[in-house]
Amino acid sequence: MRYGLIAGNGRFPLLALENARKLGHEVVAIGIEEEASREIEPLAARSYWISLGELSRLIEILKSEGITEVMMAGQVKHASIFSAIRPDWRLVKLLAALPRKNTDSLIGGVAKVLEDEGIRLGDSTALLKPLLASAGVMTRRKPSKDESADLDYGRAIAQALARWDIGQSVAVSHRACLAVEAMEGTDAMLRRAASLVNGNPLALVKVATRRRHLLFDVPVIGLDTVTVMRETGTAVLAVDAGRTLMLDREELIRRADEADISIIGYESQD
Repeated sequence: MRYGLIAGNGRFPLLALENARKLGHEVVAIGIEEEASREIEPLAARSYWISLGELSRLIEILKSEGITEVMMAGQVKHASIFSAIRPDWRLVKLLAALPRKNTDSLIGGVAKVLEDEGIRLGDSTALLKPLLASAGVMTRRKPSKDESADLDYGRAIAQALARWDIGQSVAVSHRACLAVEAMEGTDAMLRRAASLVNGNPLALVKVATRRRHLLFDVPVIGLDTVTVMRETGTAVLAVDAGRTLMLDREELIRRADEADISIIGYESQD
């Protein structure tokens, strides 16, 4: 198979490219200058670089390579999308037509523009299915009764917020929602929550946006997630099974076990 891959930051695009090579797929990488690592270059069949906002350039590259399916891998900071972006004429036209100025509307609009050009936006996890979270407790320690109650409470809040594309995570302690993730990201949200609890343990809930596809903005946890959880006294983490990527999965679970952190995958309620 032959794909295009739009690379943001983090390990997601690197792992996708590595696995594509193992599977014998040819992948052309288009790195976002402000976000992606140059490490993508030796892993891709060919690589190009564009800035945020260069939608016309993206289409030109894909067409010149004869690519009809492209996927997005890696994060683009939400704040950057709407503050640091320098849109070309095609993106200016798209932004003016958006019903809402959020990531869901923007990427959905980009997907429609690509579709009109004969290019399909594909499942961003297609090359990394083994790394998706499984259902049930994935760590050695199960959540306590109180922790489970916090997770149930947190998931109800997070799922309601996800419908509005506000953020993917909430921090909870003793059935009180201490912080909601917006554009600052999960780590910053956890540190903010930790400053409010006077040492009491936190529960972190991360959910996928309530859309049926995994084309973009897939929740990701990794080794840094465990590091920040330890730092902030966060004892338990809930994610959506089958809809959350666990980077460096075996090492992540090993470190969570060392820190006595419990990680649970919940079946989707869709």
